[in-house]
Amino acid sequence: MTHDAIEVILAKRDGGELSDSQIDWVIRAYTDSAVAEEQMSALAMAILLNGMSRREIARWTAAMIETGERLDFSALSRPTADKHSTGGVGDKITLPLAPLVAACGVAVPQLSGRGLGHTGGTLDKLESIPGWRATLTNDEMMAQLESVGAVVCAAGSGLAPADRKLYALRDVTGTVEAIPLIASSIMSQKIAEVTGALVLDVKVGTGAFMKTLDQARELARTMVDLGTDAGVRTVALLTEMSTPLGRTAGNALEVAESVDVLAGGGPADVVELTLALAREMLAAAGIDDLDPADKLADGSAMDAWRRMIAAQGGDPAARLPVAREQHVVTAPASGILTRLDAMAVGLAAWRLGAGRARKEDPVQAGAGVVWHKVPGDPVSAGEPLLTLHTDTPERFDRALSALDGGYEIGESHTPVPLIHDRIA
Repeated sequence: MTHDAIEVILAKRDGGELSDSQIDWVIRAYTDSAVAEEQMSALAMAILLNGMSRREIARWTAAMIETGERLDFSALSRPTADKHSTGGVGDKITLPLAPLVAACGVAVPQLSGRGLGHTGGTLDKLESIPGWRATLTNDEMMAQLESVGAVVCAAGSGLAPADRKLYALRDVTGTVEAIPLIASSIMSQKIAEVTGALVLDVKVGTGAFMKTLDQARELARTMVDLGTDAGVRTVALLTEMSTPLGRTAGNALEVAESVDVLAGGGPADVVELTLALAREMLAAAGIDDLDPADKLADGSAMDAWRRMIAAQGGDPAARLPVAREQHVVTAPASGILTRLDAMAVGLAAWRLGAGRARKEDPVQAGAGVVWHKVPGDPVSAGEPLLTLHTDTPERFDRALSALDGGYEIGESHTPVPLIHDRIA
């Protein structure tokens, strides 16, 4: 059936449901540039204001998948599972998680992205390792999954090209917050990967895209339903992101912290979330007789990390880049650190050079923030709270302004759980 853009826009503007044929047509026509950017902008705004039904979101997601290719991991000798995080500060979980799950016998094809704004990108982090490369062919990916069990690489241009085009449009038209479009964007990529299981890490809090638990639950529920409807075993954890994860935000800094986790150490919250997600991935893949904590303890996960890095040209024993300049932020008073705001830390790391404002911007491998205290820790006046790292010291002032008001010292602290809920 032939449609036109005005008809589709008016239907959604007036609160109606789009038909399957309308959705199929508009996604294909937009991908082929037959629907103009301003027309898709109007439709995206109508979706933001009026929402979509479960049927509409499922069809929209399927239509985006159909604009590209699908990966097929059925020939692998082990089950597959994937993880996706909605993004946060200090969120280096993919780095220890992928080799850990691989060490337990599940293949992890982790197609990742780069950082934009205050959230870090997994590929940027790994590219701080000398020699490591993000771009693999499908054949290289399959061979590495069979031999190593884990791969972290850039998504190919063939997966859901409609999503890349629409994602860029949403970013400049004030429609990023539309939950149907967030969910279909993430899930079109993940379903096109055709893994057997998917675990979603939906962040909630000041440093996350979803600021409230209700928003996070709605997004998680929508994505879990999309995965389930597509035949992918899907589960979501709602995890805290008002405080940054671990003790570091930055590229090489987060790689070093991830290696500490794989060596059996590392910050307690990073270890807790890595193990929680690993257990969910293993259960979804049908493996329930292994405790991933054992694979951290016996060195198996570290061995898988080294093989994974080496397979993509990296030297796992190489010295990581270190920023040329540092600036220490000290505690203004004695007491208990009651708050360390994830958004403030993320913005500071970004302004120091760890992130980018535009996709084409370079990043500094050694830039970022290290925090020496976490909420609940006692502090003394004059004691180091944070250390800022950059190659360009003229960035310190703007980073410090980002941190202004981003931490508080008081008399008591009430702990917040790291994992708020599970949606299945």
